[in-house]
Amino acid sequence: MIYSIIQPDETWLLWAFLAGWAAISIYLEQKYSWASKVSGAIIALVGAMLLANLQVIPLESPVYDAVWAYVVPLAIPLLLFQSNIIKIWNESGRLLLMFLLSGIGTVAGAITAFFLLKDVIPGLDEIAAIMTGSYIGGSVNLAALSARFETPGEVISSTVVADNMMMALYFLVLMAIPASKFFTRRFSTPHIKEVEETRTDKDENLAASYWKGKEISLKDIALAVGTALALVAVSFKLAEIFASIIPSGENVVLSILNTILGDGYLMLTTLTLVAVTVFSRYFESIRGAQEIGTYLIYIFFVVIGVPASLPVILQNAPMLFVLVFVMVAVNMLFSFIFGKLFKFNLEEVIIASNANIGGPTTAAAMAISKGWSKLVAPILIVGTIGYIVGNYAGVALGQWFSGF
Repeated sequence: MIYSIIQPDETWLLWAFLAGWAAISIYLEQKYSWASKVSGAIIALVGAMLLANLQVIPLESPVYDAVWAYVVPLAIPLLLFQSNIIKIWNESGRLLLMFLLSGIGTVAGAITAFFLLKDVIPGLDEIAAIMTGSYIGGSVNLAALSARFETPGEVISSTVVADNMMMALYFLVLMAIPASKFFTRRFSTPHIKEVEETRTDKDENLAASYWKGKEISLKDIALAVGTALALVAVSFKLAEIFASIIPSGENVVLSILNTILGDGYLMLTTLTLVAVTVFSRYFESIRGAQEIGTYLIYIFFVVIGVPASLPVILQNAPMLFVLVFVMVAVNMLFSFIFGKLFKFNLEEVIIASNANIGGPTTAAAMAISKGWSKLVAPILIVGTIGYIVGNYAGVALGQWFSGF
């Protein structure tokens, strides 16, 4: 174990760091315009990366494992509380279509990268499957599929390093595109024009404006956390039962059912989506779930930044960076081609691609930082569909890739 100032077994210090740095990232995002433009998610990632490389915090710890095992599953249903599938289609059907078209680009990128690199990267069938899920919904899916495939920790760490670097670079590219005449001449830009016409205070912090204080009661907190924990418990137990009673032998249909029904994360996202759609009034009445879930995801952003050590990058990540580069490049290509063909505006294409690669939280953060307020709620809702679609796509590709 590489020496660090804070040791891996110093549990309370590490929890204080994770929760504290997530809080600082959110504070900076809402306090300073530069941080709002960068986004708190990137600050959380980069800060953890720097402290890990400076050996302030350890690269591995049971505390990080606890975030993957408990914080991520709890965050998923909280972020899905507003994901009434009927409402999504009625209110955000256009953006949902763009998001799904962008997801096709991710799948195409994964297939392309797999056949280019399968003889170079060991275990690429699982890695490509995990990154397919991650690039159709964000890092929450990376956690879910890593747990599902039981991929070795060192492989995940190297993949996360490459993924973090690629996400940071791609988000910077997406942030710069609205200022490019090449794109603004070829796509309509109604949201950009609206910001230019209506914004009077150039120094206004849009992140702080969006996440302004809302009325929330003790009952809201109790129902949000209690319901989320119940969904996690029931989902994982049901998945455990189905995995034990459905054989996964030579029968293809039974094997597929075992894969789908026996996976805790697939069961969690599916069961939550069904519950939210059926009992929509109950879930919509709970305030604060989005804020709590987002804060938990910020803690996860800190954790996925930790393994990004420079020695690991130099030793293990170069080819994995090629993998994620190909996947992101193809996603971007498909997104803008489909966006042009189906006459989506530039902002919708950018936000949809961001939601695929980074998840709804990073997409919403970008929309907020750009002042595209009308896209924030829709992309948060639409992006959560990626938790479900990405998991299923990742499992399906993983099964297919394993045959090569």
